[in-house]
Amino acid sequence: MFDLIIRNAHLPDGRTGVDIAVTGDRIAAIEPAIAGEAGEVIDAGGRLVSPPFVDPHFHMDATLSLGLPRMNRSGTLLEGIALWGELKPLLTKDALIERAMRYCDLAVAQGLLAIRSHVDTSDPRLVTAEALLEVRDRVKPYIDLQLVAFPQDGYLRTPGGAASLERALDMGVDIVGGIPHFERTMADGTESVAALCRIAAERGLRVDMHCDESDDPLSRHVETLAAETVRYGLQGRVAGSHLTSMHSMDNYYVSKLIALIAESGLHVIPNPLINITLQGRHDTYPKRRGMTRVPELMAAGINVGFGHDCVMDPWYSLGSGDMLEVAHMAVHVGQMTSRDAIRACFDAVTVNSAQIMGLEDYGLVVGNRADCVLLQAADPIEAIRLKATRLAVVRGGKVIARAQPRLSQLTLPGRAVTVDPAAYAPQGDSSVG
Repeated sequence: MFDLIIRNAHLPDGRTGVDIAVTGDRIAAIEPAIAGEAGEVIDAGGRLVSPPFVDPHFHMDATLSLGLPRMNRSGTLLEGIALWGELKPLLTKDALIERAMRYCDLAVAQGLLAIRSHVDTSDPRLVTAEALLEVRDRVKPYIDLQLVAFPQDGYLRTPGGAASLERALDMGVDIVGGIPHFERTMADGTESVAALCRIAAERGLRVDMHCDESDDPLSRHVETLAAETVRYGLQGRVAGSHLTSMHSMDNYYVSKLIALIAESGLHVIPNPLINITLQGRHDTYPKRRGMTRVPELMAAGINVGFGHDCVMDPWYSLGSGDMLEVAHMAVHVGQMTSRDAIRACFDAVTVNSAQIMGLEDYGLVVGNRADCVLLQAADPIEAIRLKATRLAVVRGGKVIARAQPRLSQLTLPGRAVTVDPAAYAPQGDSSVG
């Protein structure tokens, strides 16, 4: 007797027609035609069952604040930064918690059950850290929420910024953040990277640094981040987010840089929706795409996970908490349209990002926690193509969200038709190999 069985599921690794049995909050078996009964049975009907979606880069303290205190009329990064500076003195703990909790509800509906959020520590009140630490506790039963101490206005540039970041870590914020390209000089940026990596090493913490979020080909702080990662023995515990300057660097230097990143074990987190929107704003034509060199990084064996970054905040007026939308944009802007490349983009919003966050017991493996999402699609490629409906979201063996399949009923001359977007499958080879 199992607590839950999901029957006739397709898995991201290409297995088809398998059952997933759950006992308690753990996966008990994954195999065809599992015998036995269960408290609840879900018929996947040949649809994809995936591990939960993971967002390794988000700003939950700013989410859903669009229009406060005014709209970003230009839609630019610099006006967004200025707007956040106007909003920060007005922030209250209760309002921050209310918006974050609303976003977490949306995340669950989208099958997004793990989020790493940066928390602005530039305001010495640290109301953002207080609020999101409470949110982390509230959502713990259903979302793995990690918090990054992020000196938005610069670790060295902000008066008291260094002390505020350390206080946030003392309060229980999980990860050391930084923004070296926003310091006053390249030298200050380099100094901040070294100081922040040293703090992480001393405290036994991970590092996640906004790095080279610029169109400037000479913004090369990721080189320093890779070197300091090795210096302090932080391999596998450090992520460089954005790295957009890499799209403007010359190929010779990039060939050296990618090798350094690979050697250091650095994780890389592009944010496709935001990078393609905010970068290249000084270009006329040709206009740079903005996203870092994802195919080349992946080809070098570097772990790449995609972040959503923003939803309805001063920097981005769009967004829906849908990591498939993030992957969909990456496929297009990165011209990653081979079958293997599209599947790699699905991995970048699931298993790769789980590795970045260091999530334990993640994935569709016997013995792991029974967290999964049933999608209205047959495979990862179709899931990205359709930004597939999440039919069921399971956390710890319990269904915590359900949705009806997306279908359209057509009344046409002489016939009635039901259109299922997932029914338009490729006619040729659909093998995983």
